[in-house]
Amino acid sequence: MGTGGDGDKAGPALPLEALLALGLDQRTAENALVNNKVTANLAAVIAEAGIKECDKSVGNLLYAVATKYPTNALVHRPVLISYVLSTKIKNPAQLDAALAFLTNTGPDSLDVGQFEEACGVGVVVSIEEIKSTVTDVLEENMEAIKEQRYHINVGMLCGLVRKRHPWGDAKAIKEEIDKRLVEILGPKTEADNIKPVKKKKEKTAKVEEKKVAVATAAPPTEEELNPYTIFPQPEENFKVHTEIFYSDGNIWRAHNTKEILEKHLKATGGKVMTRFPPEPNGYLHIGHAKAMFIDFGLAKERNGHCYLRFDDTNPEAEKKEYIDHIQEIVHWMGWEPYKVTYTSDYFQALYEHAVELIRKGLAYVDHQTAEEIKEYREKKMNSPWRDRPTEESLKLFEDMRRGLIAEGAATLRMKQDMQNENKNMSDLIAYRIKFTPHPHAGDKWCIYPSYDYAHCMVDSLENITHSLCTLEFDIRRPSYYWLLVALGLYQPYVWEYSRLNISNTVMSKRKLNRLVTEKWVEGWDDPRLLTLAGLRRRGVSSTAINSFIRGIGITRSDNSLIRVDRLEYHIREELNKTAPRTMVVLRPLKVVITNLEEGKVLDLDGKMWPDASDTDASSHYKVPFSRTVYIEKTDFRLKDSKDYYGLAPGKSVMLRYAFPIKCTDVIYGDSPDDVVEIRAEYDPLKTSKLKGVLHWVSEPAPGVEPLKVEVRLFEKLFMSENPAELEDWLGDLNLHSKEVIKDAYAVPSLATAILGDKFQFERLGYFAVDTDSTPEKLVFNRTVTLRDSFGKAGPK
Repeated sequence: MGTGGDGDKAGPALPLEALLALGLDQRTAENALVNNKVTANLAAVIAEAGIKECDKSVGNLLYAVATKYPTNALVHRPVLISYVLSTKIKNPAQLDAALAFLTNTGPDSLDVGQFEEACGVGVVVSIEEIKSTVTDVLEENMEAIKEQRYHINVGMLCGLVRKRHPWGDAKAIKEEIDKRLVEILGPKTEADNIKPVKKKKEKTAKVEEKKVAVATAAPPTEEELNPYTIFPQPEENFKVHTEIFYSDGNIWRAHNTKEILEKHLKATGGKVMTRFPPEPNGYLHIGHAKAMFIDFGLAKERNGHCYLRFDDTNPEAEKKEYIDHIQEIVHWMGWEPYKVTYTSDYFQALYEHAVELIRKGLAYVDHQTAEEIKEYREKKMNSPWRDRPTEESLKLFEDMRRGLIAEGAATLRMKQDMQNENKNMSDLIAYRIKFTPHPHAGDKWCIYPSYDYAHCMVDSLENITHSLCTLEFDIRRPSYYWLLVALGLYQPYVWEYSRLNISNTVMSKRKLNRLVTEKWVEGWDDPRLLTLAGLRRRGVSSTAINSFIRGIGITRSDNSLIRVDRLEYHIREELNKTAPRTMVVLRPLKVVITNLEEGKVLDLDGKMWPDASDTDASSHYKVPFSRTVYIEKTDFRLKDSKDYYGLAPGKSVMLRYAFPIKCTDVIYGDSPDDVVEIRAEYDPLKTSKLKGVLHWVSEPAPGVEPLKVEVRLFEKLFMSENPAELEDWLGDLNLHSKEVIKDAYAVPSLATAILGDKFQFERLGYFAVDTDSTPEKLVFNRTVTLRDSFGKAGPK
């Protein structure tokens, strides 16, 4: 069909007897009949061969032609079939060589001489030649044969012979090798009949000093080093992208002709061209980070270009706020678009192609309501207006464009296949009427293209080489290519990858929009959301997000749920290296050091980094130690225990970077459980060796309250791992997902923190300065805890 597809008419359903008559075994024939694609191809091959029966060797080769034939070279399939029927091609090795040759040839003219040479037509390998070569190969491998005897890899020996005689009879080669092995080795012994035991891999030795097993890391695979190796080069885009099966047996095989591909490569200079095409109807989430990593990353790795294209076909949902956010967040994620474009930039071209589609008899103006369209699709019935005259549809479509038809009274639909099993071929809507000004295009248009109509065409108009999307779009492939084939346009290479699903959150824009608009969260950048704005506000960097994305890989595997712990692992790994240490007390409990004289303040050094040198002043911060210090309320108990390392009456602990202190007295409030103050003595000589080490904050001067900061602690937003599955998903919200501590105490050095600064609050976690901070009071968000629940060994 057209310049970019081949059309076939599949024959009627094949009876089992027809396949058995080709010499196929019963099981192969039965398996073929349950696969519609294989059945259609077999019917076409049998029809082209013009036979009803043949011997088994020919039948097996014809079956291989039906199942393996390169669909970009269908024009040459009758030629190959004639070579099989005449036994010029008589074995699988010749057929495989022929298929490889035709794959590279594609639809171009066939050089018969080169073809026959490539697949060994006319080459006769005599039994004497086979015997002579087998003798040579066995002599060359005699040492291994005598050592391994009948455990020798016979397939390897056959392969060595076949390298020298690629068109030799495989069965004859195998029989000759088996015969000669018996002559050399004699009858099999009992030892020859025992299956060799596979050697187990040696376990890694344990390191005694540390008493932990040290595993040697496996070398990274090529795909781990470069996840983009799976994608073809632009010049390889001549193969069939997909086969579009019609309910009447027709098959459209979508591929670029040589002329179309050459024109494309000339326009792009052979560069990789990708696009990141978000809809400007909300804020981007971490799933979009994966899409950016693939779209922008592939273009960067291949020295190509990636468009940022706003898919703005729905004027009612789009806002400038979203457009501005997307451009800004793409830059924050570390990507630079080649160009920023809009689908609306192409509205005129899309309209002109729609008119062309009508003229070709492949689109029509329809008046069914949405409910009627749904009903007719379910019943696989054609619209009453499907076969209206072309001129009538052209006039009505022009009336739609001029605003002469009411909104909802007409649509333009593509004339695809209403009886198709794939609902995405059920005459999809190409245009609908909306009397709504467009944020980018203004009030020029009152008809707007659908996603299904515009997306593939703009990909083609922008000369996109790789159109990459998530797996739910896999079933839309036929309609994507249908339109490009119908119009004779360049066809990008389409590839779908698994969608990113993370536990304890929702990722759909519809659900995110409800959370925001119904005030369940405090905006699109709420740190509990996995929007990119929310993650950034929480203190997560773009490099940590991209590291996480690279870690999970680019695959077509199922859309399994990835635990949020895995993301937190990558965040924690980065912050451990980049966030300086400091001390903050969330819920202060007053401790009076009774043996430190009144008014005395000692300036101690706290380490910003665990391995900081004592002589490096830039790696330390000042910590005042005075008579009044504060520890966490949770670090004091009235009753001590062996497994408790905090402070208790009569017990000593170490204050981080300071001195040991011993609890000497407890001051109570109105009840015996209400501890309001601790009295303690410090050990200035540090004679005690203690297990318990506490973080703390002190009055910077006598009677001066420590620096007050607000700290926000976040937990998972939803209780269930997969709330999206729940009917009442809003009922699964974690009511304790956010805790605000208004009056935490911090060391004085933290007063200079600014937006963008991140710290490890010792023993508490990693924290970042929030946008709500003011000169009067700093606000910190907990980015992630110190505990790594994902696993000590790191991500798998």
